[in-house]
Amino acid sequence: MKTTIEANVDTGCSDVSLVRGGPFYQILKVLRLIHRDRWCFLRQITFIIAIGWLPLLLITLLFRREALMSFLRDYRIHSRMLISVPVLLLNQGLMEFRFRTVLEHIRNARLLADADLLRTDGFMVGVRRLRDSVLPELVILLLVFAHTYFSLPKMADVTPWLATATGTSLHLTPAGWYTALISATIFQFLVGLSLWKWLLWSIFAFRLSRLRLNLFPAHPDRRGGLGFLGLTPVAFAPISFAVTAVVGATWRHEILHHNAHLIDFKLPAIALVAVVAVLALLPLLFFVPRLGVLRRKGILEYSTLGQIQTSAFHEKWITHRAGRESQLLTEMESSNVIDYSRTYDRVKEMIPLPVDRGTFIPLALSIVIPALPTILAEIPVAVALKDLFKALR
Repeated sequence: MKTTIEANVDTGCSDVSLVRGGPFYQILKVLRLIHRDRWCFLRQITFIIAIGWLPLLLITLLFRREALMSFLRDYRIHSRMLISVPVLLLNQGLMEFRFRTVLEHIRNARLLADADLLRTDGFMVGVRRLRDSVLPELVILLLVFAHTYFSLPKMADVTPWLATATGTSLHLTPAGWYTALISATIFQFLVGLSLWKWLLWSIFAFRLSRLRLNLFPAHPDRRGGLGFLGLTPVAFAPISFAVTAVVGATWRHEILHHNAHLIDFKLPAIALVAVVAVLALLPLLFFVPRLGVLRRKGILEYSTLGQIQTSAFHEKWITHRAGRESQLLTEMESSNVIDYSRTYDRVKEMIPLPVDRGTFIPLALSIVIPALPTILAEIPVAVALKDLFKALR
């Protein structure tokens, strides 16, 4: 039979999802686009495309049939509604899986004492309350509308399906208005919603970093036992991918139609990479002070133990070894000294930030892959292959 504490811990962790909640989630449930035990991503994606992309095609056919090819060739709207929006929807499942895996590992690895597990359940209730609140998603929606209102004059250029020019004035087509008010709103809201869920994880990580974690400087993961947290930035990669795809599509349009060059976007690209890195790693930065102290303390403690072991070994086998040299090959002290040296090296090699190379690969790919169409807009595939074959000669 479980103890009272264990029962309380299990009860408190029965709803550990930082994603399954909030008004948008409830709307999807009402529309039967999501179930309690299934995400039904195909339904969600089909529905969003049906209200965000398909009407643009139909409106263009009805009101500006001559601009149909302009619409079909406009990579900007396709990257937003057919690539980025589905990726953001799919990321809900990835975020939930990663967060749930981390929370379950915390319990299974006994990183917290029972009392601290109860405290974790306490602030998990607070995080779930934030998750289910109407206010954050309402604020996101209001910010999206405010952005649309103030940037509407700059949201379009002279593209037949999107807007027409009269003198120095631009006039949105019916499809252009739908794009600004509906399609762009859907994308921006989903980005904001994803960032909000990521903020919930950051809040949880901050509170977790303040608890008494059972960490050890000689842990094999060389992160004191927190190496598993390096799994979480992968859940930010789809957000990075979605944003980069839309930004890259805009830059591609500028290169193809307004004589821009890749070099013109150098500073914005650097800023984009910096923002992605900071946001993705922010929850892990909360653990850096704790792990830094653990490493410094571990070096001193293991150095002291190493001094004791080495001193005893030196005393026995160097200072007073006369007549016992043959026994050294059968004794375990030599192996123990070597093993301890490896343990001490592991402590010295401990990294205060719980990430490894594998953490950065998905983040890098989430920027590089959607940026390829932009790069190829200035460096066509044919030219790149021609230069490659020349280099091979």
